[in-house]
Amino acid sequence: MARALTESGRIELRIKPREKALLSRAAALQHEDLTGFILKTVLPAAERIIERTERLELSERDSLRVLELLEDPPKPSAKLRRAAKRYREIFGRR
Repeated sequence: MARALTESGRIELRIKPREKALLSRAAALQHEDLTGFILKTVLPAAERIIERTERLELSERDSLRVLELLEDPPKPSAKLRRAAKRYREIFGRR
């Protein structure tokens, strides 16, 4: 579990001795120090998680529907017009 992130970028972890030994052994087998091994292993995983979370993939049908709506948007509903009017009353024209 992460304990602290200092201004220098240092991260301290609390892990069980067995877990540290396991990481150290894997690092040694890869001829890397523990920090390099952890970064080499964890950073790509973090990038994949962020990419997978932030990317929206649409089917071909949905992509075509989005393009269609962008090219020919529907007229605003009464509810949307009321919301826009209320927004302008509260925040003014922006």
